Amino acid sequence: MARTLAEWLAYQEHVNPHSVELGLDRVREVWRRMGAPPPAPSVITVGGTNGKGSTVALLEAMLAAAGLRVGSFTSPHLLDYNERVRIDGANADDAALVASFERIEAARGAGQGDAVSLTYFEFGTLAALDLFARAGLDVAILEVGLGGRLDAVNIIDADVAIVTTVDLDHMDWLGPDRDSIGREKAGIARAGRPVIVGEIDPPAGLLDALAARAAQVERAGIDFHIERHVGGWYWWHRDGSAMELPDPALAAPVQFANAAAAIAALRALFVGDASMTPKDFYAAVTAGLKTVRVPARLQSLGGDPALIVDVGHNPQAARALAEWLDAQPAGHVHAVYGALADKDVAGVISALGHRIDHWHLAGLEQATPRGLPVTELAAILQQTLPQASFDAHVDVASALAAAQVAARPGERILAFGSFFVASAVVAERGI
Repeated sequence: MARTLAEWLAYQEHVNPHSVELGLDRVREVWRRMGAPPPAPSVITVGGTNGKGSTVALLEAMLAAAGLRVGSFTSPHLLDYNERVRIDGANADDAALVASFERIEAARGAGQGDAVSLTYFEFGTLAALDLFARAGLDVAILEVGLGGRLDAVNIIDADVAIVTTVDLDHMDWLGPDRDSIGREKAGIARAGRPVIVGEIDPPAGLLDALAARAAQVERAGIDFHIERHVGGWYWWHRDGSAMELPDPALAAPVQFANAAAAIAALRALFVGDASMTPKDFYAAVTAGLKTVRVPARLQSLGGDPALIVDVGHNPQAARALAEWLDAQPAGHVHAVYGALADKDVAGVISALGHRIDHWHLAGLEQATPRGLPVTELAAILQQTLPQASFDAHVDVASALAAAQVAARPGERILAFGSFFVASAVVAERGI
């Protein structure tokens, strides 16, 4: 009897005892058995600690504005699994995903003694590649799930790679410092092909590893630059090309860096391509900046008090939130905050510090086995910010309800800390 999409996903969560099993041999073997067709004539792979999802969305919007057929693979999803695989701006439907999972299951030899094991993420990666290869795309955009060198998307050779940022996250898997993590993320680059480094001060480990791979490195602040001004910003390249552009439709100041890296990647992809004139390129970039949308990245859900939701979950993301708050008009800020147990919670709290007037803490253990119970979250808050004002709740819905009661008109509610927080808030608001 055929499985539904929900049944397939439940099966994938338990068929492999490891939720994460880094390595390319298994997933590459299954892809080989499926014929290993190229997912698209051009592939952009996006890695980094933060900013990956926004950069993918910017690339997708710019390429679509150029009239190209685009597929994007991202993770995790906010509300529906189908969000992970997008073709021409539309989420993959259940039937397409189920059919792909059936092909993957056959290729891995399910039911046989020597069946190739796959994780939940690897099933999803292969499904995206399979559906892209069948869709007749012009460009496929692949977001790295974890690290880069051993992540499943790295079975595909990227024509252009982007490393958005490198910071401390997933340290159990990637290493204890930025240099180690940067070396892992450099693994998505290919010899002789462009790799865009999106942050001004990348770790030496990243740059050394990219040099060892003989990639063509283009760095923010060296090979391409941005300058903001009232009503817009400038992007220019060391070759002399320059553009005056509108602000990205995405709210956070960090989106300028993400947009700059996306533009650099597309420029590298289309250098020498007669089908994309400078005029067409400028029009596509401009239109993409105006139309880009990505949920739960400083997304305003409206209301008064205003409700803003963000997936920020590590200290670097919290610093970006702090920068955004500093640029807003003064006003009381309520935080709805929950975290996963493997995150640097103290680092997140420290980054925001005095900017939060009251913390509405939420336990996430009911949402995921990785969730941090609210008692532990409260203990870290009290240790990190002893004078912090807070209350504690068993889940996000309860914390959000308390914040909405406590906040007055003209104040802000900032809900953040995890995709689990963001999805619960968005679902609660019915958006």
